[in-house]
Amino acid sequence: MPLLPGAEPYRHRGSAVGVLLCHGFTGSPASLRPWAEELAAAGYTVSLPLLPGHGTRWQDMQVTRWEDWYAEVERELLELTRTCERVFVCALSMGGALALRLAAVHGPKVAGLVLVNPSVRSDTPASVLLPVLRHLVPSLPGIADDISRQGVSEHGYDRTPLHAAWSLSRLWKEVQARLPEVTQPVLLFHSPQDHVVSPANSELVLARISSTEVTERLCQRSFHVATLDHDAGEIFSASLDFIQRLAPAHAAGVTRVESDDHHG
Repeated sequence: MPLLPGAEPYRHRGSAVGVLLCHGFTGSPASLRPWAEELAAAGYTVSLPLLPGHGTRWQDMQVTRWEDWYAEVERELLELTRTCERVFVCALSMGGALALRLAAVHGPKVAGLVLVNPSVRSDTPASVLLPVLRHLVPSLPGIADDISRQGVSEHGYDRTPLHAAWSLSRLWKEVQARLPEVTQPVLLFHSPQDHVVSPANSELVLARISSTEVTERLCQRSFHVATLDHDAGEIFSASLDFIQRLAPAHAAGVTRVESDDHHG
């Protein structure tokens, strides 16, 4: 099955500081590619995987579950920890739920989190019907491309597969239960005008995590996919500052090695 434009994974070998990026539900690496490239240009080792069932057609997602998506980012995290001294996780939407679980489960292996419009709870009362509805209706209209900037696409699915959506709701429960185990520094961005994920998601994260160092920033000019929207530049520069401050011994480029960018 051919990949959608920009859906290929992205990797870059750089310094002893690694950054794992996690994309969102029904989205693809395209939503985070400019961010990944910015981190790579700063000299960091970067991994932006394609989650199972994503980046091709929505029907391929029907047979995947949250455990599959999580296993992919966990594998990448452990791979980064083998070659890097410190690893940060940056994430959008559902990727934020995956990142929070990584932080809870792997503790010191995760040096810090940068979350953009994290999705950790249901915003639709109808989601209680998912256990039954998913057996009657294969999909509903998609949630991709909630972007204020004109002419920009994250190349996500135009349908939401309901078996996968049901599994996402299971992931939310799992992550909510483990939020108190998150102790790492957190930089959290959220968009007041997000048509996919309500502000209640960020409020829940901020209320329940145990992190003592937490910074909240608003993306006033962006919708859900803020990483491709008007505030993208601010997200990129603030995340670089965050990482450089927490891993000063490996500030950008100090231990930079030959790049070996490759796709797939």
